[in-house]
Amino acid sequence: MKVLLLLLIFLQLCFSNIEFTNKEKPVFQEEPYKQLNTQNEEETFSNALDYLNEKDVKEVPTSKNLYLSYIEFPENIYKNQRFEVVLKALITTDDFDRIETRFVDSKNMNVLNPEEPWMAVDKNSFENRYFFKAYEEDFILPTFQVLLYKDDRLVDFAYLKSKDVRFSKLAQGDSTFSNVIAKELTVNTHKTKQYNNKELLTILDIDAKDSNLEDFYLKEFSKDQGISSIEDNYPNQHILYYVVAPIYDKKLEFTYFNTKFNSFKTISIPLSLENELVSTQTDLNPNNSNYELYKKIALLVILLIFLILLIWKRKFLYLVIVLILIALSILYLMPNRKVSLKKDTMVYILPTNKSTVFYQLKNSEVVEILNSKREFKKVMFDDNGNKIIGWVKEKNIGKN
Repeated sequence: MKVLLLLLIFLQLCFSNIEFTNKEKPVFQEEPYKQLNTQNEEETFSNALDYLNEKDVKEVPTSKNLYLSYIEFPENIYKNQRFEVVLKALITTDDFDRIETRFVDSKNMNVLNPEEPWMAVDKNSFENRYFFKAYEEDFILPTFQVLLYKDDRLVDFAYLKSKDVRFSKLAQGDSTFSNVIAKELTVNTHKTKQYNNKELLTILDIDAKDSNLEDFYLKEFSKDQGISSIEDNYPNQHILYYVVAPIYDKKLEFTYFNTKFNSFKTISIPLSLENELVSTQTDLNPNNSNYELYKKIALLVILLIFLILLIWKRKFLYLVIVLILIALSILYLMPNRKVSLKKDTMVYILPTNKSTVFYQLKNSEVVEILNSKREFKKVMFDDNGNKIIGWVKEKNIGKN
């Protein structure tokens, strides 16, 4: 009996040391860096390998020092709209000298600044802003792959899949829509000139912010329109735009979509003739510039100095120099050559074939040549008391 009692006590002591509770590790005890990864655990490593090239696969690191996340990501975009995605990279190592970003598996869209460098926010955090444009409803944003290198050796890598984004098309069938989606758009100034007997030429000076101003187009007007120049310092953009309109049109009207107010804004511009030249013509007459005046004065001063030296020293060398300076002065100070331009000659703002035509000669005209550049001549002539200065093609010059 005593033996049986002792056996029961022994068994009770053994079972009392066993824990049957299953303690589950709470999510808050996970490493804080792991929570930045947006990929499922089961696909993180194997799928990421698919995006590495052959050279990098041979150098796949065993440690994890790079974690990616989104700071800004759009929920809805429009066709041809410029939009941005802001990424954050948390890097827990100093053993790297280069960060590279790759964009994989995209469709019907473009990365506008793929070489944008990463900017350090603090010791371990980096940020980057990438701009995109999507063209079709079935577009796919890229998977972002970020790699760390040290002396061209792969140190670490991570990838981040894009989120779902709603896609919309604006103003379908609206002929007044200019294709521009912007936070702000302003027409700074506009000029209208006679193009021919039936049409007018209008130049628009436009500024826009957070826009796709490069897509600006006026559907209600002729195909003879386009961008003369563009300055793209995104988010700020500036263009000079030309458009030919029928002479009977009294106004030029278009709309753009304002993303700040989520509504269409209408801009109306009166088409009235102006006699002055368009504001884009700078440095019109080189002969009237201070620089040219100083050069002429300097040449005459040098000639006067060597003339005095010739009279004083009476040396043959000074005589040769004086004769050369006199010849240069005659060539340099003589009036500009005058030629005759043929009827219907087009006058351009710049010496390029794609430049804006702002004037067309109704009759043959005697003009003064101010400058030459390739097959173009810079000319000046009088139009009812107004000085017209522009570039013409050399083939339009006739006999004087």
